[in-house]
Amino acid sequence: MWKLIRTYQMRDPVRPTGLEIILLYPGVKAVALHRIAHALDRARIPFLPRAIAEFSRWLTGIEIHPGAKLGTNLFIDHGMGIVIGQTSVIGNDCSLYHGVTLGAVDFRPVKRHPTLEDGVIVGAGAKLLGDIRIGQNSKIGANVVVTENIPPNSIVVGVPARILLRGQADASDRDAR
Repeated sequence: MWKLIRTYQMRDPVRPTGLEIILLYPGVKAVALHRIAHALDRARIPFLPRAIAEFSRWLTGIEIHPGAKLGTNLFIDHGMGIVIGQTSVIGNDCSLYHGVTLGAVDFRPVKRHPTLEDGVIVGAGAKLLGDIRIGQNSKIGANVVVTENIPPNSIVVGVPARILLRGQADASDRDAR
């Protein structure tokens, strides 16, 4: 929990105190309640995980299905209207802004929600739909609708989504050629 508080202090330009973050930041509450609901869901306990998720949504305005997998240091700024679907996977050190949807386009019982690799930033109102993968350290612009995989270190803007900057191979990849 203290590591998450430090993450909020580092990423929020206001530099809030730990007490402010615990009491007033909905993202911290949503992630903490999700961790409980997720553990109960993995233990196959009926009803209770969904009840905790529903309470969390009511309390914070952030909807995270108990089946979603969240990495460490998830920064949720403002948070209102965020929806994270059941088979979503979010890596470490990711940031989500208000109104983001990690949603499905398929009703079959398969992996049908996005996977965000480590360090991904998703702008306000963005919709990431389907079993897609967003590459490490990519940035998804505000209000973008993404339905296809995005390579690492990319910047994505527009509707429909287009890659503004595609990730560059690092020096070790160039040297290997």
